[in-house]
Amino acid sequence: MATPPPPAHAMKRNYRCVPSLQQFYSGGPFAVSSDGAFIACACGDEVKLVRSSDASVRATLAGDSEAVTAIALGPGDRLLFSATHSRLIRVWDLASLKCIRSWKGHDGPVMGMACHSSGGLLATAGADKKVLVWDVDGGFCTHFFKGHKGVVTSIMFHSDPNRLLLFSGSDDASVRIWDLETKKCIAVMEKHFSAVTSLSLSEDGQLLLSAGRDKVVNIWDARNYSFKMTVPTYEMVEAICIIQSDSSLSTCLGSKKSQIGKSKSNGSPRVHFLTVGERGVVRIWSSEGAVCIFEQQSSDVTVSSDKDDSKRGFTSAILLPSDQGLLCVTADQQFLFYQLIKDVEGTFQLNLYKRLVGYNEEILDMKFLGEEEKYLAVATNLEQV
Repeated sequence: MATPPPPAHAMKRNYRCVPSLQQFYSGGPFAVSSDGAFIACACGDEVKLVRSSDASVRATLAGDSEAVTAIALGPGDRLLFSATHSRLIRVWDLASLKCIRSWKGHDGPVMGMACHSSGGLLATAGADKKVLVWDVDGGFCTHFFKGHKGVVTSIMFHSDPNRLLLFSGSDDASVRIWDLETKKCIAVMEKHFSAVTSLSLSEDGQLLLSAGRDKVVNIWDARNYSFKMTVPTYEMVEAICIIQSDSSLSTCLGSKKSQIGKSKSNGSPRVHFLTVGERGVVRIWSSEGAVCIFEQQSSDVTVSSDKDDSKRGFTSAILLPSDQGLLCVTADQQFLFYQLIKDVEGTFQLNLYKRLVGYNEEILDMKFLGEEEKYLAVATNLEQV
């Protein structure tokens, strides 16, 4: 006699895992691809390549048991560069997901990286107070720069590939400009009183902006390396981004190329830029008059303390390519995606359209929500649900 089929409501005994949400970011460095399709994230001693559309991990680059301290992507996202606390610098081929080259050169951890737009040079900022430049294909050091008196915290190549200049910021409160052709430091900018956390260069290369934990943004003339002005922000700034004139953010602000041009007051270039920091809010500034022209009304970040030295706000921000908006990273390992919109009354609003949670710690409870149970609420030992 044939066995009757199981009732329709019977539970399955064998299960297959459908796509899962893994932890992919434990804090620290990250890099966004040129098209914004994926994010390379530090996760312990590994680098996770995460799809920005759904937070799924598309690949994992194995580590060496030491925490990742720096990540950079080469032009075209063909190569990825990573460094760990062991001082080992690795070059990864993202097509094969294999490490094709590795070396050591610093006497301390690498704190930051930047790849030249040609793809042939990699600059590294070290806790040993040094700035080194490497030949990517050969893996040898081409430039050895000393001068900073503290940990080098930020590093950036000039956006014009024909100008072989390198900018570095340090917790000695200085910004230095290095000429790769003469192999010399050509300028030292000392107007900060605390660590320099972020650097940004205007699209025409005329203005350099530096942000620091002394709660100010300094604006410099990148042509003659002179100081122009200080913009007080009243919070420790972790990241600064200059808004390009052809972006949707610029259009929303009404700052098209014809309007950016020269400042009416002194004839100097004028830019709009945004800052993020300890308060967990996005603010947009105009260099003309050093005024804040937009401030996020409420923070999407949970602040765990009212004490200034214990606040947990944004740790980084980057303007996404192809007008995809703004990406902000929080101290509790979340990626927040924003678009700036203007409502019918002409008021600016910052719309949070996506949130990726990089690290959940211990999951305590879960529950499906909604009429069709399409949403899942997850309670962890973090402060958010």
